Amino acid sequence: MMLGKREVSMAKVSQAGAGKYSHHYPRVAAIVTVHAGGKDNCMTAAWHSSISVNPPLFGVSIAPKRFTLELILEAKEFGVNFMPIEKAELVASVGGISGREGDKFQRWGIEKEKPLKTSVPILKDAYACYECRLVDHKTYGDHVWVVGEILASHFERELFTGEQALNLERVSPALYLGAELYTIPAKDTIRHLDRKVYGKR
Repeated sequence: MMLGKREVSMAKVSQAGAGKYSHHYPRVAAIVTVHAGGKDNCMTAAWHSSISVNPPLFGVSIAPKRFTLELILEAKEFGVNFMPIEKAELVASVGGISGREGDKFQRWGIEKEKPLKTSVPILKDAYACYECRLVDHKTYGDHVWVVGEILASHFERELFTGEQALNLERVSPALYLGAELYTIPAKDTIRHLDRKVYGKR
């Protein structure tokens, strides 16, 4: 059977609007961190994306009610920590309570490492992390799109290939499916498809 080809044709449902709005999942679960006013805080995010290579810009969509957003706007910087599936419980825990209710780092014994260019907490359990300087934020609908320039990156070298692609034989990123469900990518379905080759077909 060819990868990506369904054996049985299934009827698609057409509807007005976005519905449950989770059809674009799975997304790599990340923990956004910030330090402001002597406080460390963090939140879970699935809505995040690279924006530009030069300069290296990364964006995160955050609800206005989030304490983390308040601190990011104060600190003018934030961190994005990408988590392995083994830490899915931590990802869910961090996303289930507000930083206004207490110190999340203390509550769950979250270990930190020293940042390079900012004051944002770098999570020891993350397989990769970006330190970002806030360059813009704008409200779109019911969320705020926070944009940062990546000033430093941290990653576990042995978990990446020579081309710095994530090595799924060594780490399984926590993928969020929506509805409080987490999964991992299937390691045996990786295919190298050179765009220069396939673009000439």
